[in-house]
Amino acid sequence: MLEVLQWWDGVELWLTQLGLALQVALLMLVLLPAVWWAARVLDRAVGVVFERLGHCYTVDAEDAQEPR
Repeated sequence: MLEVLQWWDGVELWLTQLGLALQVALLMLVLLPAVWWAARVLDRAVGVVFERLGHCYTVDAEDAQEPR
């Protein structure tokens, strides 16, 4: 575990010494795909739960045609 912590300290030091533009670019390359996949998995999980509970995502055709 000590080796992992030392490696992470080296990575952290390297990242903090980069310029802001490079830090932002690395953030976008790493964090955006991770967040996108997490949102996709969460959406599917919530969809499965709602499907099992009998919730419907779409508006019924009759409700959509009623004038307001």
